[in-house]
Amino acid sequence: MTALAQPAKEILYVGTYSTRGSEGIYVFEFDRAKGTLQQVQTVSNAKSPSFLAVHPSGKYLYSVNEAAANSGGVSAYAIEAKTGRLTALNQQSSRGRGPCHIAIDQTGKLAFVSNYGGGTFTVLPIQADGSLGVATDSIKYEGSGANKQRQDKPHIHSATLSPNNRFVYVCDLGTDRVYIYEFDQASGKVKPASTPFATVSPGSGPRHIAIHPNGKYLYLVEELTSSVATFEMDPKTGALKLIEDNVKTLPADFSGSNTSADIHTDPKGKFLYHSNRGYNALAVLSIAKDGKLTLIDQAPTEGKTPRNFMVDPKGEYVFAANQDTDNIVVYKLDGKTGRLTPTGTQVKVPAPVCIKHFAIQ
Repeated sequence: MTALAQPAKEILYVGTYSTRGSEGIYVFEFDRAKGTLQQVQTVSNAKSPSFLAVHPSGKYLYSVNEAAANSGGVSAYAIEAKTGRLTALNQQSSRGRGPCHIAIDQTGKLAFVSNYGGGTFTVLPIQADGSLGVATDSIKYEGSGANKQRQDKPHIHSATLSPNNRFVYVCDLGTDRVYIYEFDQASGKVKPASTPFATVSPGSGPRHIAIHPNGKYLYLVEELTSSVATFEMDPKTGALKLIEDNVKTLPADFSGSNTSADIHTDPKGKFLYHSNRGYNALAVLSIAKDGKLTLIDQAPTEGKTPRNFMVDPKGEYVFAANQDTDNIVVYKLDGKTGRLTPTGTQVKVPAPVCIKHFAIQ
């Protein structure tokens, strides 16, 4: 019985911006019983390895290199099975400036990269050894939005796979659109779905997406209006039907400047969490049976500019990365109320941007 009773070792990978002494990617071991984090490795990368993705096999990790000159880069790393430590495999061009997000399809054969600065969306094939191949497809966008400062041109911010792995939803902050593509596993090419895009209110700024665990609803961060849009998803066509738009995530009396960043549900799909930079808190929203949202609480992040955050797969903890105060804050999640309580555990990481979880069996 002892072998079976041995709990999985849990690892958190933290992507950062290359500033204030950051060494690159930080690797922590997470002790679930104590709720503590212990650093086990730093992986040298001076090109702002900001956003990360873990391969579905658990054998590889990928980072976008946001600060790569001219055109951005993407790095592949092998994950050491027993320790979670990383070893560099290779790098590829992202075919656009300022790559800020990467997602892997469920078969682990394709990586989808969003280039914020270049306004391009790129597909990279993943080889059998986990390394990245040369881009098989890349789309350059045109257009602008209502917010002249932030929407002067397309800014591709994220790509999210549908639960059935048939469609990819691509957020363009610059034109207030979510593009919908079908993709071909073998060729690594994408084509517009029968409904090629969904639109939100002018000046909203689509950023990141969370899909409800039941696969019926899609929640979209509207960065520029600090709000959420709720869509119903059609699993057959990939089409998105807008249910509600501009659901506010800030207190009514807050008048400062704010931009929203990241979004996740809890594993049971009862609550939605949404990070706000400026107000510096995680908004807590309850999810009704029809997918609609109600703002119920705010959890201050005990730091500035909470960029990405992570809800633990078991729904017991939340980890928030404060980009401008160099700290990651750990919360206990109450599964009944959705509320977040700081555990008192914090770790120092320079300019943390993204947190990913990996369990070693």
